[in-house]
Amino acid sequence: MRRNNLNMTEGPIAGYMIAFALPLMASGILQLLFNAADTAVVGRFTGPEALAAVGSNGPLINLIVTLFMGLSVGTNVLTAQYLGSGKAKDTRETVHTSIVASAVFGVILVALGQVLARPMLILAGSPEDVIDLAELYIRIYFVGMPALMVYNYGSAILRAAGDTKRPLIFMTISGVVNVTLNLALVIIFHLGVAGVAIATIISEAVSAVLVVGALCRAEGLCRFDWKQARITWSKLGKMTQIGLPAGLQGASFSISNILIQSSINSFGSAVMAGNAAAANIEGFCSVAMDSFSQASISFTGQNFGAKKYRRIDRVLICAMLLGTLSGLLFGIPAYLAGGTLLQIFTEDPAVIEAGLIRLSVICVTQFSSVWMNVPGNVCRAMGRSVFPMLNIVFCVCVFRVIYIFTVFAANSTLPVLYLSYPITWVLAGISGIIYYLWVRRRVSAAEGVAA
Repeated sequence: MRRNNLNMTEGPIAGYMIAFALPLMASGILQLLFNAADTAVVGRFTGPEALAAVGSNGPLINLIVTLFMGLSVGTNVLTAQYLGSGKAKDTRETVHTSIVASAVFGVILVALGQVLARPMLILAGSPEDVIDLAELYIRIYFVGMPALMVYNYGSAILRAAGDTKRPLIFMTISGVVNVTLNLALVIIFHLGVAGVAIATIISEAVSAVLVVGALCRAEGLCRFDWKQARITWSKLGKMTQIGLPAGLQGASFSISNILIQSSINSFGSAVMAGNAAAANIEGFCSVAMDSFSQASISFTGQNFGAKKYRRIDRVLICAMLLGTLSGLLFGIPAYLAGGTLLQIFTEDPAVIEAGLIRLSVICVTQFSSVWMNVPGNVCRAMGRSVFPMLNIVFCVCVFRVIYIFTVFAANSTLPVLYLSYPITWVLAGISGIIYYLWVRRRVSAAEGVAA
């Protein structure tokens, strides 16, 4: 794996960050293309109810998954810090703890998905014509959780070492498997929503096998050895300390998004389907920005381990500028071509109209979400995870709840509902940057170096 690694503590940050982020961006875009294929196949060959059932499950699935997925941030940060400081034993223990723990977390999620599927759909206000299909999808989808966890934790290890190329290759292979099975199970075998879910879990298993295989064949500190596969509790504790706030942040995000989804559900299945289709389009903008946000974790982690604090300032600035630029380059064209893009998912005029409303608000403002994400990720990579979580909880989640029960309640239209997103992104971004400046001063003072 050494030839794929990247030393982030030396050299031009912007150039290295682009080289790091592009494969990550391509991986995310491929994943979205495959997810969009799921949605398009269901929408065109099964019907709008099935499209709504698959598309409306995102916030519910994220609520259950993000707590455990957030711990993979701890894997990324710890591995990057230990690599930056050259701590071989700590790096190896982190790698083995991460893979074993991810499999355990996946098994727990299988059980949670089966138990919570129906109650959460009822709580979210899923319509009667959608809820049975949505429950079927969730129950099957969660069977693949162990594979999904292992892949994400394994990819976090590779990213910490600077390797984003192989996760791209693995995503491509598993995605082709996913699309092929989708077409076969939905069109040929007429399995509908169940076929989409089955195709997803099989493709996730393929990606998990590939990433573990890469770690087993790796040279250097990130090599995974089955004989050493055990949990080192001190490392799991540190991963939890860093990653749990990120997981709680994701869970709180999902709670607010479930409330928004519930408000969307009140407009009926056509709006639900249009919202789901538009969200797939917006996702391409999100992954472009998130690739630089994810890059900021690995870059900061290695430089923090190497005690190169001024370089971390440049990491923050580069990630925010590149993320903002990518948000504009993806978001504006997506909005302008929205009508054509939505026709990929459906030909229903009511669904297309509902999707265009969402695109008109979100796509043109989505670039501002990077201002919220990058400062929080940089602080996490420096070992400060609690405030970024609290910042999101209050500036985003709590504010959105208040917004829905006040502003949206007074003017219950879709544009007003969607405006809650950019308003909260900007609020969280301002407070996150202020907090980062405070952390930098504290770290520099503790180390006795100039801020």
